[in-house]
Amino acid sequence: MRIAVASQNFRTVTGHAGKTRRFLVFEIENGGPPREVERLDLPREMTIHAFRSDGPHPLDAVAAVIAGSAGPGFVDKMAARGVTAVATTEQDPVAAVVQFLAGTLPPAPPHDHDCDHDHEHEHEQDHPDGTGDHDRASASAQPAAPARMDTCFDTEREGRYGAI
Repeated sequence: MRIAVASQNFRTVTGHAGKTRRFLVFEIENGGPPREVERLDLPREMTIHAFRSDGPHPLDAVAAVIAGSAGPGFVDKMAARGVTAVATTEQDPVAAVVQFLAGTLPPAPPHDHDCDHDHEHEHEQDHPDGTGDHDRASASAQPAAPARMDTCFDTEREGRYGAI
């Protein structure tokens, strides 16, 4: 089984999964410890936020994606591809994978970002990790049923702001 961890710096779990370009990919074989097997460094147009194709995507090869935050668009797009997406407060990528597999991954808290803006612009200057995505949801630590909390909607897609 392969699990990707959003990591803009290739050292810690980072948020804004939809616009994350860098992922650590771990392989878990026969119940053994996670072993890093790949580092994805995607071009901007291959972020899940920007990807507009039904064709193959590098994250299709994983069973799950773990991030510090994941908006409803990311969670839904990954689910449509058969990939579980979860958000966590865990900062260590290996520990996050181990905890995910054990069902003990701590969920991310609700997002308190002010969503009084349109999502069609870039936000790199707003975030130290350079991702700029404002969709945020907390996903359950249980792989089967991610939950969303305190999320701002994409105005182009939803036509409104609100929480689900």
